[in-house]
Amino acid sequence: MAQKQSSPTKSAAADGYEPRLKQRYRDDVAAKLRQEFAIDNVMAVPRLEKIVLNIGLGEATQNIKLLDTAADELATISGQRPTITRARKSIAAFKLRTGMPIGCRVTLRGNRMWDFLDRLIATALPRVRDFRGVPATSFDGRGNYTLGIRDHLIFPDLDYNKVDKAKGLNVTFVTSAKNDEQAFYLLRELGMPFRRPSA
Repeated sequence: MAQKQSSPTKSAAADGYEPRLKQRYRDDVAAKLRQEFAIDNVMAVPRLEKIVLNIGLGEATQNIKLLDTAADELATISGQRPTITRARKSIAAFKLRTGMPIGCRVTLRGNRMWDFLDRLIATALPRVRDFRGVPATSFDGRGNYTLGIRDHLIFPDLDYNKVDKAKGLNVTFVTSAKNDEQAFYLLRELGMPFRRPSA
């Protein structure tokens, strides 16, 4: 009986649903990566492994209700319940003690990850005021990319009337790429609108 309780991702796969960007990666992007970087082994082709969304709230130390609101909003954006992040060390200047809740985080994998990426690229980022692309300088040297979003209200899933204040959001793309060059190529081919370098 326990086998019937499958995850949403598995049941979605059983229904034949496959996210648009996942299909694009399999049918087009993977082959381009193999050719561009002369990769012989199919398993060595860089791929997107997970996307981590994080909202940090220093004010939560004064008002814990802010954290509950942020968690609800992050759940709406991601489609998955977030976990609460806590301070790792005490900082007296910020009235922060070890273990205090200071934010919330969600890790997306599988179809939810691909669906979120599609919504981010096609719907959310174009809503940023005076949008000229995302910076290509935010790679960490190990093939991962972090995008800082100043206003989480760019996601149409949120109801403006129910949001008390705009919050910042960090989105980290964790890839299996060996270096930043491969990760950049992977994300660009998936549709990430990187800012063109100024002449």
